[in-house]
Amino acid sequence: MKVLVQPVHVTDDNFEREVLQSPTPVLIDFWAAWCGPCRQIAPIIDELAEELDGKVKIAKMDVDSNPRIPMEYGVRSIPALLIFHRGQLADTLVGAVPKRMILERLQPFMS
Repeated sequence: MKVLVQPVHVTDDNFEREVLQSPTPVLIDFWAAWCGPCRQIAPIIDELAEELDGKVKIAKMDVDSNPRIPMEYGVRSIPALLIFHRGQLADTLVGAVPKRMILERLQPFMS
């Protein structure tokens, strides 16, 4: 039986290890439980975790439980999708964007 790959849950405490030190590019979804558009793109984020396993690390951060990192990176609207490559912020998408757009923005960072 195949195990489903889930997004990595990132916190203020493990952000550096999980995101900045990641050997693969990271797409991190900044979200909150009360956010309708966040719930709307959640299934897309889950699909990407499965489809891009080994190519891109897909991560999620609850902004209500982890306020420091979103503030540090200027996250003012959610959902916010930030792409990190080699420890640096490389791209940002804001809002419930289509899967196709997320894949297009990730493409330059996938080997």
